[in-house]
Amino acid sequence: MTVSENSWQLSTQLPHRLAGSAGSLRFVGGAADLDASGYVRHPGDLDTQMRGSLANADEALAAVGCGLEDAMRLKVFYESDGQFDEWDVIASVVDGLATDPLPVISLVPVPMQPFDGQAIQVQVIAQPGWRDLDDIRVVSAPVPNSHHARMRRSTITSTLRSGEVIVAANRTGHEAGPDAVDQSHAVMHSLADDLAAVGASLQDSVKMEGCYSGTSRADWAPLALARAAHFKEPGPAATMVPSHVLWPASAKTKIDVIAMRAVRNGFDKYIPRIDCWPERVWDWPLELPYRQAISLRNAVWLGGQVPSEPFSNSGERVAAGDLPEQTRFIFTYIEELLAGFGLSASDLALAVCYFRSSGDQRETEAFLDLVAEHTGGVLPPMTLVPVPHMQTPDSTVEIWGVAPHAIAL
Repeated sequence: MTVSENSWQLSTQLPHRLAGSAGSLRFVGGAADLDASGYVRHPGDLDTQMRGSLANADEALAAVGCGLEDAMRLKVFYESDGQFDEWDVIASVVDGLATDPLPVISLVPVPMQPFDGQAIQVQVIAQPGWRDLDDIRVVSAPVPNSHHARMRRSTITSTLRSGEVIVAANRTGHEAGPDAVDQSHAVMHSLADDLAAVGASLQDSVKMEGCYSGTSRADWAPLALARAAHFKEPGPAATMVPSHVLWPASAKTKIDVIAMRAVRNGFDKYIPRIDCWPERVWDWPLELPYRQAISLRNAVWLGGQVPSEPFSNSGERVAAGDLPEQTRFIFTYIEELLAGFGLSASDLALAVCYFRSSGDQRETEAFLDLVAEHTGGVLPPMTLVPVPHMQTPDSTVEIWGVAPHAIAL
């Protein structure tokens, strides 16, 4: 599905796909309340934009053989100064859903959106027909009493397993106290408990994504070690970016995972993965268990690619502070990682892009031009997250994605 075939599109004239497929999963990059010309229909109105975004997500999913009822996870990036009660945002999502159990809802507050007037975007991971599978396991989280009436329910879905696919909602560890390391451990323990309740473990994770408070490598390092302590090698593909606003204000980090685990003769079993990590592709400056690219069940999951020096774990950046050059350089890593599976960047079924911006839509448009240079002129389904800063002053962009892979494990 390209731009000319949609009743809505991103705010760009570049050809682009709104939904993609990899293995059993379907992806919508960032459904927003956009019209056929790419304009936001209800500028600044979060609740109305939520309804429009969910309707547009449903339409995009139809092009890949499913609908919103097949969504397993909705990740909502909503514009916030930190004052929104996230339960109000969840209630706005739930208002647009008619199925039970609910999909997992992950919320990411952000200081800006890619297009003028935009208040939210909804990324979707769906699995066609998952509600008809025999093996459905749900972990619920309580809804505060103050929100029962609006949501007409006392629980929401915290973690969902259907067949082999497991999605866990992102969460903070603010209850653990003010220390960011303690909060990081609390989040990982919470995720581990939820995964255990559906017959899995953190080691089954294929993707970990989240954010943390910090503006330097010194801020990042202790939290990175805290998260890593909960994995053995080989860990998942991982993406961690700085947070610019979190709710509640005491929160220092927010993390989610996607996992896969098989059932064989009644027993839950780890699914082996194919690993690709060419020598040229960077490593972290700390010893961490994560992988840069893994394939299983006909899908390749990329770790967040940053412009770190090749053949190195120095952490130093190539083309320091230069967004266009760093974006081009990152795509050399993406191409090299995907080439290990016989793929290229034009095969991406989802691209998630965090990039430094002042909030001017023209900067988003220029960034899309850069991406199109490396994806055959047609943009993949995209989640675009402009941010005031990345991990360090010399870093401007991080990109991860998913692609279909013909070899099944």
